[in-house]
Amino acid sequence: MRLGRRGSTLLESAMWVPIMVMFLVGMVELARVSYTYYTLHKLLYTIARLAGTQQGINFCDSSDAAIQSAKEFALRGGVDDNDQAILPGLEADQIQIRIERFNPDSEELEECQCSEAGCDASVGGTAPEFLVVSIPDGYPIRFAFPGLTLDPIPLRPQIRIPHGGT
Repeated sequence: MRLGRRGSTLLESAMWVPIMVMFLVGMVELARVSYTYYTLHKLLYTIARLAGTQQGINFCDSSDAAIQSAKEFALRGGVDDNDQAILPGLEADQIQIRIERFNPDSEELEECQCSEAGCDASVGGTAPEFLVVSIPDGYPIRFAFPGLTLDPIPLRPQIRIPHGGT
């Protein structure tokens, strides 16, 4: 009788172990995706904070030195081009900075146009009210489950902060 119970315990364990391993792998993958999303969010916030507090920055010129410097600082953790990227595969040209202003007529935030009446400081426009920093195409992350091939999931965090510079 005792021998039969030992065999059934072994059989039950053999059935549950693969399920428990899949749960463990799933939890690790979910933690990795959460960590990557948090890192992306923090990178975008750093860019928004640096760009939003600069004086004399031209948001209508995507090649503005202050904007590029803020992106590189956030992506590499410093201003040295030799520093390794914090997230592999994420480049400065993938990050978009959009400027917004509150429209009292529609009572909504709208993208501020780059014109004299808009937010282009180089031609006499006024400063924007908000900065929105995002990755429009997303940062692709692939789940790594043993035996499964899954399409990458694009993570698209977005940060909106009030503009504090002039």
